[in-house]
Amino acid sequence: MGAGVGRGDRASSRTVAAIIPCKDEADRIVATVEAVLVLDGVDRVVVVDDGSTDDTAAAADAAGADVIVHARNFGKAAALETGVRHLRELEGVNSTDEHAPRHLLFVDGDLEGSAANLGVLIPPVLEGRADMTIATLPPQKTSGGGHGFVVRLARDGIERLTGWTARQPLSGMRCLTAEAFEAASPLAPGWGVEVGLTVDILGAGLRVEEVPCELQHRVSGKDWRGQVHRAKQYRDVWRALTRRRVRKAIGQRAPGVAQRF
Repeated sequence: MGAGVGRGDRASSRTVAAIIPCKDEADRIVATVEAVLVLDGVDRVVVVDDGSTDDTAAAADAAGADVIVHARNFGKAAALETGVRHLRELEGVNSTDEHAPRHLLFVDGDLEGSAANLGVLIPPVLEGRADMTIATLPPQKTSGGGHGFVVRLARDGIERLTGWTARQPLSGMRCLTAEAFEAASPLAPGWGVEVGLTVDILGAGLRVEEVPCELQHRVSGKDWRGQVHRAKQYRDVWRALTRRRVRKAIGQRAPGVAQRF
């Protein structure tokens, strides 16, 4: 299901770069990178090691990714921005790169081999039919999960601000145009990044589409660590939505919109 106002964008000849933010994923990152590298349309993979205490960076490098390391953990949004900034620097160094600026594929580092199924997110973006696609995941094989409080907060907040109802508003696997990323920059901090992307991109009049995707990843458990993680998610999502409600109330343009006109 699509949303937003189409702008008649022409299909692009640009390729896609995958950005993989991760922390302490040494056991999973090799399989994830290898699966992403063989996706049609993807010709570069950038892994941002966000303060890992294991061998994530070395494993990602050995798997064929360009690797950037944060000395300490700065959070998912900061890692994504670091990855895109590094990508643009690489494209700038290679001034003959006919594919620059690449569109973006955001990938969680724990998908392992199931990341090979992310290819369904790419054609709508490369062909100009969507400005951002979002993966919707099947029920996960691993146990865990919370009570849905964060999901409901995110879904209801996005609907109130944009009129669009997301099936999986917190899904981190997304493909988006270079222009859509600029429209949503700077990103909402921390775990509010997905909600901020959706609200800002729709607010810029661009098109968002959810696409079913057979992915499996590690689910946060119901122990105290999982509860702390979900509390942080709730906090960051609430902050992202609150800032956008205030911005909408005072009639302020979304980030990046002024640069587009």
